[in-house]
Amino acid sequence: MDSIAVDSTAKSSLPFEPAVVTETVTQTVESMNQFWHKARDFFTDVLLANVPRIIIALVLLWVGFRLVNYLTRMVRKIMQAREMDKSLQDFLGSLIGIILKVLIIMSVMQMIGVAVTSFIAILGAAGLAIGMALQGTLQNFAGGVIILLLKPFKVGDFIEQGSISGTVTSIQIFNTVLSTPDNKVVIVPNSQLATNSLINYTKSEVRRVDVSVGIRYDESINKVRKLLLDLASAYPEVLKEPAVPVVHVTSMGESSVNLQLRLWAKTEDYWPLYFSLNQAVLDEFSKQDIKTPFNQLSVRFEEGVSPTK
Repeated sequence: MDSIAVDSTAKSSLPFEPAVVTETVTQTVESMNQFWHKARDFFTDVLLANVPRIIIALVLLWVGFRLVNYLTRMVRKIMQAREMDKSLQDFLGSLIGIILKVLIIMSVMQMIGVAVTSFIAILGAAGLAIGMALQGTLQNFAGGVIILLLKPFKVGDFIEQGSISGTVTSIQIFNTVLSTPDNKVVIVPNSQLATNSLINYTKSEVRRVDVSVGIRYDESINKVRKLLLDLASAYPEVLKEPAVPVVHVTSMGESSVNLQLRLWAKTEDYWPLYFSLNQAVLDEFSKQDIKTPFNQLSVRFEEGVSPTK
């Protein structure tokens, strides 16, 4: 029979080399064995050897946290006794509790032999990175602290900042929530309120109410002044302090003499009194036949002059 020649250099038809697979499996098994030995050594040499320290650390943490909670409650009671703002009480109480708990954790770590210095360095580096990433948020946090400490406004005040105005419903750590007169909710960053000028309409107990009117030049100013003062005296909400009601001529316009009734009232009475006085002035002007001027255009044709084309 004819012999069949076999080419010893022919490549295997397998898609992988058996030797490579065997080497990979061997390396994987060795890596798993090394990990297991290290885990076993850590458990026996570190955890078991330090069981008493770990137990003591847990006990100290438990006692320390209980003590922190007690001190926090005491601080809250002191702030309540001094009638501090509720938002400030919650914020300072939480902040003091967090700081004291961090100090206790670091003290316990140092007692059981953990290198606190390297831990602080890691926290510092992480804090720097987080601070750079959350720069705007930290500014809002700082703004919230300034608002709670300096109290330019409080919950319930009506404030205006730029084009935003509304009643303060809550002061949070990062933002302040306002409710507009038409019941819209506006969330304003604290940094914007802490670093920019704002108007607080309700911080003072009393406000001045200004009612402006315009009369024709041929009307008697003294008559209108007396009418306005009589109207103001009919309202019990009008105060005599810090000043009694007065009427001033504020300007002389193109077609009217402009007067202004100025009086003082409690802040909560401002808008009801303002609207009621305006309505009363309008009604009284109609009864007294006092005309209010308005802009009008008069066209006069001279006799003998033909209009241009």
